[in-house]
Amino acid sequence: MTELINDSASEKRAFSTRDEAPETSSTIQQDTESFPSKRLKSETQNGSVSSDDSDVMIRNSVGPLEEDPESTNDKKYQNEIEPVVKPLHIARDRESNKYIYPEVNREDTLSARMYLKHYGLQKFLDAYLPQELNSLYIHYLIRLLGYEIKDKDLTEKVREHLIEIGNTKEQDLTFSNMDDPLEKKYVVRLIKDLQKAINKVLSTRLRLRNFYTVDHFVERLKSAQNILVLTGAGVSTSLGIPDFRSSEGFYSKVKHLGLDDPQDVFNMDIFIQDPSIFYNIAYMVLPPDNIYSPLHSFIKMLQDKGKLLRNYTQNIDNLESNAGIEADKLVQCHGSFATASCVTCHWQLPGSHIFENIRNRELPLCPYCYQKRKEYFPTRTSQENDESQLDRGYTSAPVPKSYGVLKPDITFFGEALPSKFHKTIRKDIKKCDLLICIGTSLKVAPVSEIVNMLPPHVPQILINRDPVKHAEFDLNLLGYCDDVAALIAQMSHWDIPHEKWESLKSVKIDYDEVEKGTYNVKQETQE
Repeated sequence: MTELINDSASEKRAFSTRDEAPETSSTIQQDTESFPSKRLKSETQNGSVSSDDSDVMIRNSVGPLEEDPESTNDKKYQNEIEPVVKPLHIARDRESNKYIYPEVNREDTLSARMYLKHYGLQKFLDAYLPQELNSLYIHYLIRLLGYEIKDKDLTEKVREHLIEIGNTKEQDLTFSNMDDPLEKKYVVRLIKDLQKAINKVLSTRLRLRNFYTVDHFVERLKSAQNILVLTGAGVSTSLGIPDFRSSEGFYSKVKHLGLDDPQDVFNMDIFIQDPSIFYNIAYMVLPPDNIYSPLHSFIKMLQDKGKLLRNYTQNIDNLESNAGIEADKLVQCHGSFATASCVTCHWQLPGSHIFENIRNRELPLCPYCYQKRKEYFPTRTSQENDESQLDRGYTSAPVPKSYGVLKPDITFFGEALPSKFHKTIRKDIKKCDLLICIGTSLKVAPVSEIVNMLPPHVPQILINRDPVKHAEFDLNLLGYCDDVAALIAQMSHWDIPHEKWESLKSVKIDYDEVEKGTYNVKQETQE
């Protein structure tokens, strides 16, 4: 029981914007104690602060992180923290009356973040800021923590008062008489941005100081017993399955349907209004039958060696099952095509039963709701005119167009994640001794928050085409997922249970260090 989808019925239309998954963040709460040892130039000289100036003061609420007396691993991790403190000094050029920022490198940022997380906000500010400062110190502190402000107007105002070191003479530089160059309204905005940066640092893990090479990964892989693997679309792209976030073909098709955001194809509110939008595009993401990549088999290998705690996949293609990953070792965070259900009566059937409908771009209909749907949406005939259609209520049915339509059991935006995710993740984060994130940009909560839920001593590895800048992985292996899997298997002297392994195990794979903890991985080019 199907209905053919008419493309003309899917012309441009206005839909409500989908709800974005909220970003989780800590909140700096206000208390009654400020920092008397630090004052902006806008304060009165006797140290008192007027009511007008009180809203630009930084207040302390975050104390030092407490050690968990129950966890020897956490104690060991904290004992390894030895951040290097470099107090800030911003010079002023007497000639131009502009300011010069010190350079910031990656190690400076990591040290600053580590100091903040370990010692708390008050000690952090005492260590990094001078006794007397202006608002440019606040802006520089944001940059030192690794962030840039997004306010273009504020950024432009700050730049007006900066000069490059090459455009100054050493004898013209001074560190005194640092009057504030910014108006109070800009200072307030800087304070708010600093709060956001501090919140982000306090809610994000820091890299381990002793885990940053491929050899470290191989060594830990051999000793780990509870590996948590988090996978995304990148593990399936080698099979020709598009990543809808980056596929040009997918983007162009979505624009043809009148949607600005490709993710709206997977919006539950839009599906209820008009399921034909999804079924016009679903064939592009329908998984092929009985295939899986060497990367899927790499995860299967971890399972066979008794090392896999769980594979949390954001993919809906069910290829993990094809590779032989057991059901109790697999959590399909966003559901999958393995089953389908009626959106009206919730009758469920194997997903493969509607694959032919998907390939033919047809609406698959529930047999139990079919008769009722025919009453709500009578079939048009060539003899009927527009007036008769309106008389019969065809265009103004009292039920949504999705009545009696079968939908693959993939989690759309606006739907809750499967209960299995919430049940298992609470237990798994306590047992996990190694996290490997593969082929994911970690942009969709709550799955993206797993990296911040683990104990700080657990190593975290990213295997992906591109870096994930909003997370702090100890090791980043950038390249094709299959190539990285082959490299690690070769170095571990393990065999991947995949038909392509015979050719892959002899392929020379290079890994070049880009910076500490980051490598580009690719097959050696043949000359």
